Amino acid sequence: MDDERQRSDHGPLAGFTVGVTAARRADELAALLQRRGAAVLHAPALRIVPLADDSELLAATKQLIDQAPDVVVATTAIGFRGWIEAADGWGLGDALLERLRAVELLARGPKVKGAVRAAGLTEEWSPASESMAEVLDRLLEEGVDGRRIAVQLHGEPLPGFVESLRAGGAEVVGVPVYRWLPPEDLGPVDRLLDAAVSRGVDAVTFTSAPAAASLLSRAEERGQLPELLAAFGHDVLPACVGPVTAVPLQGHGVETVQPERFRLGPLVQLLCQELPGRARALPVAGHRLEIRGHAVLVDGELRTVPPAGMSLLRALSRRPGWVVPRADLLRALPGTGRDEHAVETAMARLRTALGTPKLIQTVVKRGYRLALDPATDAKYTDA
Repeated sequence: MDDERQRSDHGPLAGFTVGVTAARRADELAALLQRRGAAVLHAPALRIVPLADDSELLAATKQLIDQAPDVVVATTAIGFRGWIEAADGWGLGDALLERLRAVELLARGPKVKGAVRAAGLTEEWSPASESMAEVLDRLLEEGVDGRRIAVQLHGEPLPGFVESLRAGGAEVVGVPVYRWLPPEDLGPVDRLLDAAVSRGVDAVTFTSAPAAASLLSRAEERGQLPELLAAFGHDVLPACVGPVTAVPLQGHGVETVQPERFRLGPLVQLLCQELPGRARALPVAGHRLEIRGHAVLVDGELRTVPPAGMSLLRALSRRPGWVVPRADLLRALPGTGRDEHAVETAMARLRTALGTPKLIQTVVKRGYRLALDPATDAKYTDA
C-alpha cells in the first residue's frame, strides 16, 4: 500500500526542473509547478518600475486629462487597475475617471471588462476572444482617420497594432502602465542560462515577451546565445503563456509550445503533458525505466539520481543494450578528468540510487550496458 502511494504521489512533473523567468506572479507559477512535482529554478529576467515612480505614466495621464482622446483601449486587468490606483496616488483619480466616462472605452476580454466595471466605468465593447486583432479589426471598420486613440500598454509589444492604427490615419497615444528594466541582480538569470545550455533544466517558462527578450539579450551579452538557441531547439522546452509572449523567441527561429487559453494554469497543464511525453522509457531487466531530468521512475517509483549518475544513465540510454566503453562514459561525466575510477564511483552511486542493481550490467574489460529486455534487444541493437 505504501509503495503504491509513493508511486502515485510524485506528480506528473516529478523529476523535471523548470525555469521560471516571470517577475510578476512568479510565486503563483512556482507553486503550481511544485505541487505537480517539479523542481523550480526562479530567475526573474526583469523588474518592474513601480507605478507611482513612473514619470512617463504621469505625463501620459495628465496629457489625456487635458486633451481628451476619442477612444481608450484597456488591454490588461492588472494594468488598468494599476493605472487608476496610480492616478489616485497623484491626486488625479477623479479627473481620469471623469475623462474615461466621456470616451469610447474598449476592453480586451472579460478580465479587463471586470476591472473597468470595478472602477465604476462601462466599456463600449469587449471581444469574447481576448484578441487584440479583433479589437484592431473593430477600430479599423469604424474608421480611425483623424481620431485620437489611447492604448494602455503593459510592458508587452503589440505587434502591428499601433502601426496599423497610425497607417489608418489615427493619432496613437501610448499609456505605459509600467516599464520593464533588467533585474538588479543578474546572478539568477546567469545561473538559469548556465543550466539551460548544460541541459540542467528541462523547460523554461515565459509569461511576458519582455522577459523572453531580456533572457535572449543576456545570453548574447555572455556569448551564450547560439548554445541557448541550440538547447531550446532540442532538449530544453520553451513554454510561453501565449503568442505575443513567444514573439522574441520566434524571431530567433525558436519553436515554442503554448496553451490554448493564455493563463498560468493551462500553461502548467501543458507542461504536465509535454515533459512526461518527452521522457525516455525503456524496458530494462524486467522493469520499466523512465529517464527524466534529474530523476528516474523505476516501475513508477520516483528515484532521485545525482547529476553524475544522470549523465552516465543518459549516455547508456542513447544506445540501450549496447556496451558503452568506460572512456566514453568518462567523457560524459561533468568536469571530465582522466581517471576512469571516477566512472566506477559514479556507477556505484547510480546503482544505489536506482535501487535495482541489475538494471546496469558490467561487461568485464569493456564497459557497461543497460540490461535491455531480450524481447526488445533486437529492436534497439540492430540499428
